[in-house]
Amino acid sequence: MFKKSLFIIFTILCCWSCGERSGDQATARDLAGRQIKIVATTGMVGDAVKNVGGERVQVTTLMGPGIDPHLYKASEGDVTRMASADMIFYNGLHLEGKMAEVFEKMRSRIKTVAIAEGIDSTKLLTPPSFTYAYDPHIWFDVSLWIEAVNRVARSLEAFDAAHAAVYQANAKKYIDEELAALHQYAKDEIGKIDPHKRVLVTAHDAFNYFGKAYGMEVRGLQGISTASETGTADVQALAEFIVERQIPAVFVETSVPPRYIEALQAAVKSRGFDVAIGGHLYSDAMGDPGTAEGTYLGMVRHNVNTIVSALTRQNGVAMHSQSAR
Repeated sequence: MFKKSLFIIFTILCCWSCGERSGDQATARDLAGRQIKIVATTGMVGDAVKNVGGERVQVTTLMGPGIDPHLYKASEGDVTRMASADMIFYNGLHLEGKMAEVFEKMRSRIKTVAIAEGIDSTKLLTPPSFTYAYDPHIWFDVSLWIEAVNRVARSLEAFDAAHAAVYQANAKKYIDEELAALHQYAKDEIGKIDPHKRVLVTAHDAFNYFGKAYGMEVRGLQGISTASETGTADVQALAEFIVERQIPAVFVETSVPPRYIEALQAAVKSRGFDVAIGGHLYSDAMGDPGTAEGTYLGMVRHNVNTIVSALTRQNGVAMHSQSAR
């Protein structure tokens, strides 16, 4: 299917060869009387573009709730949607796996933007298990996501210069009124967890930026990418760690099958200790459209509240955590 998608892209590009090339900046004539047609890969990227672009953009998101971007392959419909877009926004840093090849093929004709790749590399994590690449899950450090939002704004300003002031104002309002408060909220809430139990155990290592930003130790059964395999030794080693530290809860992810965490829970129980499944966390995909978790703000707040509630339980009773605003 993926090779077939690349063939379709090649055919489309050949058909465009006699047409007008899409540059870094559209003309007022190109955009007169219509919105900018944008394709975004993940829900988080699409959400950022919508908040910055406002009424100036029409955003189509390829990967919906529960979709794992590490394993995603472009369908023929995806290729058609991307081919007809004015701009394509994606995370980058290898999050979208082989889809990077699709973006490379389209780059000469469509403005493509990898929003994570504008962040200072000294702020990016390079886990040993993710050879020769950076951890792509930057959205879990809200301060880094602010930088990604600014990159979205700069890209829209450059493409649609006539409305640059709109994008600047939207980005500033979103950052100052929403994202800055969210960053502080996460810090305050995670600070309520006993430092000894401030450990986040999930199916794969999607939360390393979260751990660094908000002071949590992070352990995942799989590596940075869900394409990596989980072995029996990994499960047993993590089970020993949970028993030793008396960690009260582990978490499943909405875009990763729960069997890995369920196997871990069973391994812990065989050692005479019960670890609860503390709830579902959104990792590589947001929630359903129209719900709070279907936005970046709601997704992060849900995760923070779920983690704090599960890890502050004492004798089966959860301590009260500040409710999300």
